[in-house]
Amino acid sequence: MEHRAAHGMPDRMSDPVILWFRQDLRLADQAALAAAVQEGPVIPVYVLDDQAPRQWKVGGASRWWLHHSLKSLDENLREKGSRLILRQGNCIDQIVQIAEETGARRVHALHHYEPWWRNAEKALVKRLELCLHDGALLLPPGAVRTGEGNSYRIYTPFARAVMEHMPPAEPVRAPSRIDAPGRWPKSDSLDRWGLSPTKPDWARAFSRDWTPGEAGARANVAAFLDQVADYDRARNLPSLEGSSRLSPHLHFGEVSPAYVWRRVAGAPGDATTFLKELIWRDYAHTQIWAMPAYGSENARPAFDAMPWRDLREAGADFKAWKTGRTGYPIVDAGMRQLWTTGWMHNRVRMIAASFLIKHLLIDWRHGARWFWDTLVDASYANNSVNWQWVAGSGVDANIFSRIMAPLTQSGKFDAADYIRAWVPELAHLNDDIIHDPEAHDARPSDYPAKCIGHREGRERALAAWRGIRP
Repeated sequence: MEHRAAHGMPDRMSDPVILWFRQDLRLADQAALAAAVQEGPVIPVYVLDDQAPRQWKVGGASRWWLHHSLKSLDENLREKGSRLILRQGNCIDQIVQIAEETGARRVHALHHYEPWWRNAEKALVKRLELCLHDGALLLPPGAVRTGEGNSYRIYTPFARAVMEHMPPAEPVRAPSRIDAPGRWPKSDSLDRWGLSPTKPDWARAFSRDWTPGEAGARANVAAFLDQVADYDRARNLPSLEGSSRLSPHLHFGEVSPAYVWRRVAGAPGDATTFLKELIWRDYAHTQIWAMPAYGSENARPAFDAMPWRDLREAGADFKAWKTGRTGYPIVDAGMRQLWTTGWMHNRVRMIAASFLIKHLLIDWRHGARWFWDTLVDASYANNSVNWQWVAGSGVDANIFSRIMAPLTQSGKFDAADYIRAWVPELAHLNDDIIHDPEAHDARPSDYPAKCIGHREGRERALAAWRGIRP
């Protein structure tokens, strides 16, 4: 679907058009690109705008990914006879300036639903002709509605409604060539943006785990196809490589969700569980579309009265959580994996988030901000909705009183080898002891004691929750 705001058609079909890249850094199944190449010369543009998102500017780990993804995109464009123009600053001002430099009057872009992008689209349409296309999600927000015509708030009926529209349309191939304009506007140097850290290079291990870019995304999809049949079981086991690891590729739009759906649905085995997770991604974006402040405000107002611990009191506990020094091996393994690789196993994300919110009684927003800065797949929609789901403050959330027991979860999901990989102080312990060495009087001297007991943390959390229940 195309959404067009008209400011008059270009005088000649040879006038260049601007292709505005954001979180859609691919050439295949890119509706904005497909439309742009039909009109004449194309000026592909990416603007690094840290002003519009304000506190939600691209986080540290995601900036590393962005650097490599933009580099890959430029290489792919050059193979098609084009190139990527880079600008930094206010995205509207920069795009208008490029239009003035080149004579372009029309912009093609995929529609995005983060509040700052929606505001930017509204501002740009007042100055240039903007053609917005679908393709960032399986279905755009509002495409499915309740019987009363409202946006869905509960995931399960939302998923059923989306399923009725699946499979998505067949993905479109990348164009064989992209016509270049008569003159190129000036471009920044990617290296000068300093997106990838150097001194110190805290992301040095990222490249061992990740290959950003469209080719890397498609390679990950292909590798995952052999795992689909066992995905429902393996995805919950941190010690196995059972997850798809596609989240950063999807977040940066290096591969379309339609392409992923089509490939995975056609793989041997039952892909239902994974496909529902693709739908959850759509669900999360629907929530931020309906409630733009989902990343900073409780969706359930009752949680505004939750007596969270002030970080002046809880600062040491928060630091222990961030650095993987809580004394709970499964939590510490996850937090260390996050810092080292920019990613954390999904089951462990839930355990670590629950521990911060409930055992430590620290506001979910502090955890969400840490994840925003340290995840390579830091999506405003997914991050916000997932944290509020764990906290119980979301519109469709786990009830607060359901408190994950990290030690039980660690044993249930066979996390022993995962702990050994990320908490080397405990690598010598056997499977019966490693989940809770303190309880077996086997805690090494270089591994911290528990920052709080499970029962103590649980009782404190439940007392706080009872105080806000209606």
